[in-house]
Amino acid sequence: MLQLPDTGYAPTADELASVHAWFAEYDAAAARRDIERMADLAVFPLNLVSDDSAGDGVSAQWDREQFVEAMTHVMGEGAEDITFDSVRTPVFLGPGMAVVFSDSTMTADGATQRLRYADVLVKRNGQWAFQSMLQGGWGDNLR
Repeated sequence: MLQLPDTGYAPTADELASVHAWFAEYDAAAARRDIERMADLAVFPLNLVSDDSAGDGVSAQWDREQFVEAMTHVMGEGAEDITFDSVRTPVFLGPGMAVVFSDSTMTADGATQRLRYADVLVKRNGQWAFQSMLQGGWGDNLR
């Protein structure tokens, strides 16, 4: 795991564990294609940042309905579970805010895809929720 300089907020072992536990719950919901549960783990409006096929940066905000519709379309409704193998690097900006960089391999219906993305997590009522998703290649769908 990457060692960051000794600056800024240093999370406790429990705080790091809580972020990893949040991702375990989110990944389990994604594996079941439980889009509604995935939406429960977000703060809306949800910020999305990506780039498009022309290489331009694109951003948007989705409400819960848009998130559910888009994720249902992207993840499909297949019978097979989706599996994730992920390496995550959380960078805490404070006790209630973290940017988490992920390198993942997703396998669904026998097809494997490598993903690199980042999420901004914030605490609300003591629980983590994602507020922003950053991933390349989605921009044409955000216009």
